Amino acid sequence: MANPIAISAYIADLLDSLSDMVGKLVSSLTMLMVIATCIVVVLRYVFNIGATALQDSVMYMHAAVFLLGAAYTLNHGGQVRVDVFYRNFTLRQKAWVDAVGSILFLLPLCSLILLTSIGYVEQSWAVKEGARDPNGLPYVYLLKSMLPMAAGLLALQALAETCHALATLMSPEHKEQGNA
Repeated sequence: MANPIAISAYIADLLDSLSDMVGKLVSSLTMLMVIATCIVVVLRYVFNIGATALQDSVMYMHAAVFLLGAAYTLNHGGQVRVDVFYRNFTLRQKAWVDAVGSILFLLPLCSLILLTSIGYVEQSWAVKEGARDPNGLPYVYLLKSMLPMAAGLLALQALAETCHALATLMSPEHKEQGNA
């Protein structure tokens, strides 16, 4: 019979790896955003040239970093948390909070975002929605596609957090210690 703690940890590690891979990929966009923003500023204020498509690309990269990087942030504990009580909790108590929080709050939120964004994205893809400005990027439908992708990645990371918590709760050393 398979060890449920090992299975839970294995699943969590796989999902963590996915979050890490996507997070590191989109984090590389931050330097490109800085460079593109500098170019936009120089073009506008030195040469009096507008660069709408380049400005749009900065917005697209910014959206990708925040939306697709959310799961990475959760994986590495960078989310905003009310830490008044949590920091003093035992590992078991923290595991309970993490599991319940993921199951009762984060997964339903991800489901809501996913369900409400699908139609929105489908409509955008149906017309291959582009920028309203004639010089803007014609890929608004790709930008909008990041909404359900973000919800899906965040839901997977919520499952990973739940698996980590379950592994902690099922671990014999944490059951015996009670306050490890």
